[in-house]
Amino acid sequence: MSFVKLAASALTLSAMAATTATARDQVQIAGSSTVLPYASIVAEAFGENFDFPTPVVESGGSSSGLKRFCEGVGENTIDIANASRAIREKEIAACAEAGVTDIIEVRIGYDGIVFASQIDGPAYTAFQPADIFNALGAQVLVDGAIVDNPHQQWADFNSDLPAADIVAFIPGTKHGTREVFEDKVLLEGCEATGAMEAMIAAGMSEDDAEDACIDVRQDGGSVDIDGDYTETLARIDANPNGIGVFGLSFYENNQDKLKVATMGGVAPSTETISTGEYPVSRPLFFYVKKAHIGVIPGLKEFASFFVADEVAGPDGPLSAYGLVADPELSATQANVASETPMGGGS
Repeated sequence: MSFVKLAASALTLSAMAATTATARDQVQIAGSSTVLPYASIVAEAFGENFDFPTPVVESGGSSSGLKRFCEGVGENTIDIANASRAIREKEIAACAEAGVTDIIEVRIGYDGIVFASQIDGPAYTAFQPADIFNALGAQVLVDGAIVDNPHQQWADFNSDLPAADIVAFIPGTKHGTREVFEDKVLLEGCEATGAMEAMIAAGMSEDDAEDACIDVRQDGGSVDIDGDYTETLARIDANPNGIGVFGLSFYENNQDKLKVATMGGVAPSTETISTGEYPVSRPLFFYVKKAHIGVIPGLKEFASFFVADEVAGPDGPLSAYGLVADPELSATQANVASETPMGGGS
């Protein structure tokens, strides 16, 4: 990975020598596969520009990373969890039970979730949330009744879509992308088709109907991917009819292999995501264990470097890779500088 070496002076950050005696002198990071490439870029540049070792960055998914983050405090636990969704209340509670009480939330920018397929495959070029729900929902609305999903091809419910077998490779449940996919695509599609209204009319509570709306078929039409986007890409390479769910940046860096569909009539791009026009976007985060600042050398310096204008701003290398810059980045920078934890604690 090439990266133009950044001068620390240009970032107004001083690289302080590590003086704390500790058994571990590398920042350790795990979590979201969506945030992984951004964190890896920053980690490499950090190692080149500061007198600290290059941080170790691992993937595994948002939920997995946050679970490791919440295992406790100490050099045998990770310092940062990357996440493509906000930390959940139950995860905050799990952290607290293990002694992780001060958590600094760092929003790095925004990303879009896109639907892409083989570049020479069927003409999947335009979707609505209703199409994805009708294709993948466990139960759908057919002729006024809620039934087990009978659709085998996309054209079965929308004649504008190809007469190709339905097979979609979607993020597994441990990925933060899955939650956004459920809320902004499946649930929206369920409402748009009238399925949710029919479920409630049939006696379901609203909560049960929402759960039913995001339940996906188990007959092979919908396939959970527990690995990262490279696994999804490999599945599509092996299946000409396959549709995959990716982050925008991954798609943009694989346009020689993939074509992308519009959603709701809007093509995904950094511009349409930054304006909110593209409907399936989400903020990206990392979470810092405040108790490790001053103990693990370079931890705060790395967090500050990550959100510096020259790195995460609109003209920085992360934007060039596909991250949509946060218009409120300065507030995030101030939050990191002051080491303010969630909830405004100590």
